[in-house]
Amino acid sequence: MDVEGLLILVKSLPALLQATLVNLGLLLGLISLGFVVGVPIALLQVYGPAPLRGLALAWEGFFRGVPALVLLILFAYLPPKLGWGLEPFTAAVLALGCRSSAYQSQIFRGAIQAIPQGQMLAARALGMSRWLAVRSIILPQALRLAIPGWSNEFSSVIKDTTLASAIGVVEVFKRASFIYQRYYELAMPAYLTVALIFLILTYGGNWLLGRLERRLAVPGFQLRGADARTQAQAQAQAQARASTPAEVAR
Repeated sequence: MDVEGLLILVKSLPALLQATLVNLGLLLGLISLGFVVGVPIALLQVYGPAPLRGLALAWEGFFRGVPALVLLILFAYLPPKLGWGLEPFTAAVLALGCRSSAYQSQIFRGAIQAIPQGQMLAARALGMSRWLAVRSIILPQALRLAIPGWSNEFSSVIKDTTLASAIGVVEVFKRASFIYQRYYELAMPAYLTVALIFLILTYGGNWLLGRLERRLAVPGFQLRGADARTQAQAQAQAQARASTPAEVAR
């Protein structure tokens, strides 16, 4: 890439950054929708009655099984045929948000099931209803335990926002393709710039979520505590071996 090409790329950088705001808007919308829908789906799978549990499993299975691009096309082009007009941005949020809700539901389901059953039994013994115990005791702990898995979902969906370009949303990947179409020699530098933008967003978001995880860590569930117990057991075993007659003879 020559100096002229570099100047063109630099001049295009504000447009790329502005298009990145579209990706962030998509991210905020779809991950919020995924959270709002995913938590009830997880609760129904664990505590719901059989009919509702079946519906929750069907929702999770469908949106995990259908490819993201197919969902985008369905949400973009099927509603107009039924008389509902959806903007491409809204269709992308709904399609990717419903897909994220299926994955988030499994993150939250695993976190809910990680809470010891004794806590539910103790709450019921105190006279609390099942749903009151879930809402006030189980769910607050589960949401905190789910942060590591949720950060992985964040890393996935922030990159999935580029798929919205398939239905006409002008986000940063689409904007980079405009540069490529006008200046063929800038294709690789433009896409490398997009890659750098997503690296910064991904690592920045994971860093913030890591801080949140440490701040909201549930006492007794930290991995550091498990590591400490493992280390203590290893030290005890080493001391036991050292106290055997063979080790003393040495």
